[in-house]
Amino acid sequence: MTSAAKKPKKVLIVGGGTAGWMAANLLAVHWRDVDISLLESSDIGIIGVGEGSTPHLKFFFDEVGIDESDWMPRCNATYKNGITFANWSLIPGFESYFHPFPAQTDDIFTVPAFFNNINARMQGYNTNAHPDPYFLETYITQQNLGPIPTENFPFGVAYGYHFDSGLLGQYLAEKAISRGVNRIFGTVTEVLMHPTGELASVRLDDDSLLSADFFIDCSGFKSLLLQGALKATYISFKENLFNNAAVVMPTPISEIIPPETKSTALSNGWAWKIPLTNRYGNGYVYSADYITPEQAETELRQHLGLLDNDVAARHLQMKVGRVEKHWEKNCVAIGLSQGFIEPLEATALALSFNTISGFIKSYEQGGYTNQFEDAFNKEINARFDGVRDYIVCHYKVNQRTDSEYWKDNAANTHLSETLNQILHFWYRGGDFAKNMYTNNLVGSYQPKSWACLLAGYGVFPPLRSDEKSTQFKSGQDMTQLADFIRRCGLNFKKHNELLIR
Repeated sequence: MTSAAKKPKKVLIVGGGTAGWMAANLLAVHWRDVDISLLESSDIGIIGVGEGSTPHLKFFFDEVGIDESDWMPRCNATYKNGITFANWSLIPGFESYFHPFPAQTDDIFTVPAFFNNINARMQGYNTNAHPDPYFLETYITQQNLGPIPTENFPFGVAYGYHFDSGLLGQYLAEKAISRGVNRIFGTVTEVLMHPTGELASVRLDDDSLLSADFFIDCSGFKSLLLQGALKATYISFKENLFNNAAVVMPTPISEIIPPETKSTALSNGWAWKIPLTNRYGNGYVYSADYITPEQAETELRQHLGLLDNDVAARHLQMKVGRVEKHWEKNCVAIGLSQGFIEPLEATALALSFNTISGFIKSYEQGGYTNQFEDAFNKEINARFDGVRDYIVCHYKVNQRTDSEYWKDNAANTHLSETLNQILHFWYRGGDFAKNMYTNNLVGSYQPKSWACLLAGYGVFPPLRSDEKSTQFKSGQDMTQLADFIRRCGLNFKKHNELLIR
């Protein structure tokens, strides 16, 4: 690495929100000798489409040294063991399944049995191939248990969170400011460039100029710096993912707070239900090509049992896709300015964390030059495309035929080569996990995640019609497996107890 003299002296983050303040905290921790400023516009609201996360959010908090006992109460946060998918399939016995986050007990004890029975079921044998009996985090969710075990439980358990995105942004702003980040309020009216084509400064509505050596674009869908000034190419996912709008509204929280997100398929999209300590966050993600905003709001109210209009609804537009280059010249985009994939798998903050964390490492390894810009962009694009493929698969293999929306999704042929290969190996049968690894198809999601999705929908061939259909022996007694998981569950507390601080 070259000397630290090349490290930028001034970094300007344009845009606040969760992504901007995540970037500010990470930069403040890693580059303590750099002048870091964040420009925030008071007239731009927070999108707030999703209020859930993957385990990557915990990685972020660990990296910046923030404890759960500090941030969670401030943000009305709860724990998340995974997601229940309801009504995406109408096949009897497969109307619902739970997608858990990973636990070390999976690979050691339960996943081998799961794949063994899947492989048999793909050959037509009548085995228990539904994912729910095979995962510890599924069991503890069914028992309303939180994901933090007692100290004598020697296996790790991954988990995410639910939170108020507005409060989280405010909290992270306070932390960043306490670390020396300079907060500036203003609205960008012009972006000025160097003759080299790099960004030089931004002009504000009070005619002042803010210059920097490096810029972080967190300006949302507008992408003022990367897509605006630097003309970065934007790649739409509209052909892959139909949904482009959402309607959201809160409902009262239940006495027992579930440690899961719930995703329920509706007529032209799906509804989320996210538990916070003070309310449920609800939303309907849909395609405006199939249903009007007014119809979507009515359907969501009916789904929630809201017979009056006392609860106000918010309507949001979504731009689904990504940029071709997330880092170009002296600018990197984080959050909505780099891309957005609908919130079905709550990956937005994970992608933001991966981007800013990966950028810091690449920039440092390159001696604070653009040496690894291309490799970084390739890596982030692979993450975005991997998430896209997994979410597209939810729609492609849906087992509904009650609307043109679901029929068109099932008939959609705009699939990546990677997704086509994964589906090929699933339908072909055999060792699905081995085929994924052998053919370099393991990316953003592990084989067990793909298997949970496909098995959870009941994507299997018909059962054998001969007398041998019930003769397959899995080598794993399901009663013993259930008892093992139950006894593991004795090491976890009720979710509500974990939230009392």
